[in-house]
Formats: sequence, C-alpha cells, structure tokens
Amino acid sequence: MENPLSPHLQIYRLQITSVMSILHRVSGVVTSLGSIILVTWLLALGLGEEALNFINSIFFSFLGRAVLIGFTLAVCFNVLNDIRHLFWDYGYGFSLNAVKISGWLIIISSISLTVLIWLFAYEVI
Repeated sequence: MENPLSPHLQIYRLQITSVMSILHRVSGVVTSLGSIILVTWLLALGLGEEALNFINSIFFSFLGRAVLIGFTLAVCFNVLNDIRHLFWDYGYGFSLNAVKISGWLIIISSISLTVLIWLFAYEVI
C-alpha cells in the first residue's frame, strides 16, 4: 500500500494565507485579462459611435455585466492585497494574528469596495 501524499488532501484544511496567495494570483490574471476589455472599450470609443454602441451592448448584457463586476472585484482585491504586501516589505504585519486579520480584512474590503463602486455607477449613492 502506498503512503499518502503530504499534506494529505483528505485532511488538509486550507488556511487564510494559502487562500490569499491563490486569490492574489487569480486576481492578477483576471486583472491582466480585464485590461484587454478596457483596451477594447477604448478602441471602440476611438472608432466612433457605432463601434461604441456595439461594445456597450455587450457590456450591458447580463453576462457582460457579470464579467465587469468580476473584473472590478479582481482589481479591488489585487490593489488592496498589494498594499498589504507593501506593509510586509517594510516589516509590518508578520505575526500570525495580523496575517489572519489582514487577510479577512482584504477579502471583506474588496467585496465592500466593489459593491460601493457599482452602487455609485448606478447612482444609487
């Protein structure tokens, strides 16, 4: 019988540090791909009203809106987590308790900031 992999996947519990690391990488990729969306919109803006209306019709669809909200969330998370990394570069926030608190604070703040941005975009606030 073979020995299990270490750490064994059936008993391993994800920690906030590993989740934040994975999310930071994913949000970086999403932000990079989202910049293609931004460049496409800017190109349509320069090409004229017909191209802009076509791109906006895609962005205002349900799927397009979901992609834009996901892009906003990825940018907010990536920026806030980068700020946390800057504090780490200066030697602050390395205790286990500080890492856990700042991790959860980044997740909650990025979701809250995304909601605020979209509420502001719809002129709700």
